[in-house]
Amino acid sequence: MRTAAELEAKLSEPTPELIEDLRSLDGDIIILGVGGKVGPSLARLAKRAIDEGGLDKKVIGVSRFSSGTLREELEADGIETIAADLLDPAEVAKLPDVKNVIYMVGYKFGTVGNEHMTWAMNTMVAGQVARKYMNSRIMAYSSGNIYPFMPLSSGGADENVEPSPTGEYAMSCLGRERMFDYFSRAHNTPVVHYRLNYAVDLRYGVLVDIAQLVKAGKPVDLKMGAVNCIWQGDANVYALRALKLCEAPAKILNVTGPETISVRWAAEEFAKRFGTTAQFVGEEGTTALLNNSGQAHKLFGYPRVTLGQMMDWVVEWIEAGGELLNKPTGFQETEGKF
Repeated sequence: MRTAAELEAKLSEPTPELIEDLRSLDGDIIILGVGGKVGPSLARLAKRAIDEGGLDKKVIGVSRFSSGTLREELEADGIETIAADLLDPAEVAKLPDVKNVIYMVGYKFGTVGNEHMTWAMNTMVAGQVARKYMNSRIMAYSSGNIYPFMPLSSGGADENVEPSPTGEYAMSCLGRERMFDYFSRAHNTPVVHYRLNYAVDLRYGVLVDIAQLVKAGKPVDLKMGAVNCIWQGDANVYALRALKLCEAPAKILNVTGPETISVRWAAEEFAKRFGTTAQFVGEEGTTALLNNSGQAHKLFGYPRVTLGQMMDWVVEWIEAGGELLNKPTGFQETEGKF
């Protein structure tokens, strides 16, 4: 893959299982927050699965669409779009009634010094949307950041581990879940909390962050000594298939790849591929933010794209001068300050 078009085509490849799951769901799909990093490829995946399955469903993407050409690009791909400010309850109320809701609205970077906006975006909007769509299925993106730091040998936090968020961003992510929890319990709204970390697209992601540092000869911070990640195309398939799992009270689903990845090992592997030497700063701790996705793998199977394949693609992309979003994940952050 050398171009954004080739990457988008790869990210939006549906599986037969996804097509069959969507066939069994009644109603259209609305994606709230489609303008973020993940939203466009998720919308295209849903549309391709519907088209390839010959299904009678629409995909609707909602975002501010305040700049750029994304709205036109999505509509060219057959995705209906609505421009709306989801902070405005009047605009939320005007949204169409749709049976299947994928909630992707979130605010992470810029939290420090702007905490009020973080809480408004991550909790108030969720409450407004939950009220609007209390009679729909809601598959709500969340984050593994809400878990406590886990021992490197633990295999990561599974869905039974109690949240213990570090920092205001992670606390607001738990607040977002609690808004949906309230409506799920009070109004029997079927919900899934989709706790993801970290999705990898060749334009961004934790592997891209590490590879860029190695390529540039800059030190890789080892404070967060291990991470999890999953190919975004696989995470998107899981997200759409998770609509079938929505239940009341809300269900929790962790999503990531099967490996606990040593940051030092990943940097050294990238160095081999680039023909250079990895530089490091800091010392590995004994704990890290780690997510155990065993339940998702049992339900949906292992990711199609392996860790080694992701790393090879990242190297090829960077060496070819592929487009980068320049939005680091901040995976090194141990104090929750984003």
